[in-house]
Amino acid sequence: MTACRFFGAALLIGFVAVSASYADQQPTRVFHIGIVAGTPRSNPEHVAFEQRVRELGYVEGRNLTIDFVQNDHLDRLVAAAGEFARRGVDVIVGGGQDAVLKAAIAATAARSTPVVFRAVDFDPLAKGYIASLAHPGGNATGVVMSNLEMTAKRLDLLTQAVPLIARIVLLYDMEGEDQREAATQAASALGIPLEAIELRNPPYDYDRALAGTDGARGDALMMTTSGSHRPAAGAEVALQHRLPAIAARRRWVEAGFLMSYGPNIADMFRISADYVDKILKGAKPADLPVQQPTKFELIVNLKTAQALGLTIPRRSSPAPTRS
Repeated sequence: MTACRFFGAALLIGFVAVSASYADQQPTRVFHIGIVAGTPRSNPEHVAFEQRVRELGYVEGRNLTIDFVQNDHLDRLVAAAGEFARRGVDVIVGGGQDAVLKAAIAATAARSTPVVFRAVDFDPLAKGYIASLAHPGGNATGVVMSNLEMTAKRLDLLTQAVPLIARIVLLYDMEGEDQREAATQAASALGIPLEAIELRNPPYDYDRALAGTDGARGDALMMTTSGSHRPAAGAEVALQHRLPAIAARRRWVEAGFLMSYGPNIADMFRISADYVDKILKGAKPADLPVQQPTKFELIVNLKTAQALGLTIPRRSSPAPTRS
């Protein structure tokens, strides 16, 4: 009797050992993310995204593969989105450009490949890419910047900082067409003339675009968001022409612009990582409400303000919201 019990226990121990060994040999599911971006992977927002991905338990090379495509040419980014769809990645993560999301949705329609967007340069609701913020429908969801509402707010902030503005000069490209319309309406409401100058064929020639401007005559500059912009080059020309200038993102102020107002882009990218995690765990994009950023920043370059002879008033400004 004792021998039987011992033999049974030995069998049980052997079974547990074999089961553990078998589990150890099971392959770990390796998820595949395709990222299409207009900025380098080393940029802070992309670093923030990948940091959040690691916090969620994904390790590149073990249970995750990230293919990152960065290019300054929009047509190449569009082609990359289509290629990711054909290769059958688990999730396509799109950058801020309208055309990239449009291409990703079109390329994934038949395959239903999930798409997570960070809509910085356009409004996916106005473009018809989602049915609503609460119920996006389809295979795309993500984070939207509410850029059209903030365009008017930026103009208002610029006029508060520079009360003697005689003319607003707006530099935009094809990605900023909606922002141009919003800025034109906002300038009209403020009673300030606005000259919109379209930029074409990147890399953009800011020196040529701003050749007729002069801050001493009351000109001020506003820059729309676009993945094709070069903040360092744009800020250098703006300073040469002594133009008080405002943009959406902090990096423009760091390059020499007077002001920026917009959401924390790194925070937006971290939120998009949460979407990727939920989708990889089985959630459907159609069921994930589109989020708007909750952290907004008004950044002022005091060195530039001093160089332009400006004193910036201190006041808080509420962030725009949309239902």
